[in-house]
Amino acid sequence: MPARFQWRWTWMSPLILFLAVMAGTAIGETTIPMQTILKVLANQLWGADYAVDRIDAGIIWNYRLSRAIVAACCGAGLALAGVVLQALLRNPLADPFLMGISAGASTGAVAVTISGLGAGALTLSAGAFAGAGLAFGLVVVLARAAGSNTGGGRGAQAAGAIILAGIAGSQLFNALTAFIITKSASAEQARGIMFWLMGNLSGVRWDDVVLGLPAALGGVLICLWHRRALDAFTFGADSAASMGIAVRPVRGILIGGMALVTAVMVSMVGAIGFVGLVIPHAMRFLVGSRHTRLVPASALAGAVFLIGSDILSRIMVPGQVLPIGVVTALIGAPAFALILVRRTRAR
Repeated sequence: MPARFQWRWTWMSPLILFLAVMAGTAIGETTIPMQTILKVLANQLWGADYAVDRIDAGIIWNYRLSRAIVAACCGAGLALAGVVLQALLRNPLADPFLMGISAGASTGAVAVTISGLGAGALTLSAGAFAGAGLAFGLVVVLARAAGSNTGGGRGAQAAGAIILAGIAGSQLFNALTAFIITKSASAEQARGIMFWLMGNLSGVRWDDVVLGLPAALGGVLICLWHRRALDAFTFGADSAASMGIAVRPVRGILIGGMALVTAVMVSMVGAIGFVGLVIPHAMRFLVGSRHTRLVPASALAGAVFLIGSDILSRIMVPGQVLPIGVVTALIGAPAFALILVRRTRAR
């Protein structure tokens, strides 16, 4: 990437993110003028006294703005999780959804919500994190039993074993989630949870921003701090060790951090697929494979992508709001197919 373009990318990134959040706030069932949004922001943040309709002010501040910020946090966090998993596993198809982490986090969150697992001692995010960790641990065990390892293993055989183990883990935890809902939830609870499991931003508020924003920023900082290690891991664990990387501790920090980020996002909005798969590949094409550039680019693109998907979820069907996971799947599934075709032709 030329130095001049890299500099422009650096200072334009906050502007792009701000414009995306403003678009997510303005566009919806009814379009609100940007001038009204700016007046509400001035009133709330700096104590201005602009005359604004109370209903519009409530929609902007209490509903759409917080929703757009949470969408940005979730998109950034899931994209970063994809970047890390693809680097550590040396597998272009790895992401939190395919690796079972999202399914495990969903199971943990639902178990805490419905069945009261932990007798109130566990929060929703703690339950989601426990489920995410358990799911990834199961995937690792299955992959190693199949003769693979999480450091890269024997090429295509290792990659295939890890992906198959992830699919098996996802199916298992999806089944556990369905069992918990069927056994313990009322009909009304079941409808709400099933909608949430497909990805739902309708219920997020400022409390979720307080939870999601530190998680997303923490994920960015962890990845940037270990950017050299991520570059090294793309050549395999042995190569990383030869470059002085403490393989096991660094891998544990990165996987644990991304599992925590994924768990936080899933606990707020449910499982959203394809963000962690599609965004890293698109950004590698644009900015290259060096994680110094790939990490911030993926975080920004993931944030913008999920805000855009949320906008589409509100306007695609008049009078209804689609689960955001439906929109990301409609976009991500063709991209996933394209990745598979390109990998096959490259062999």
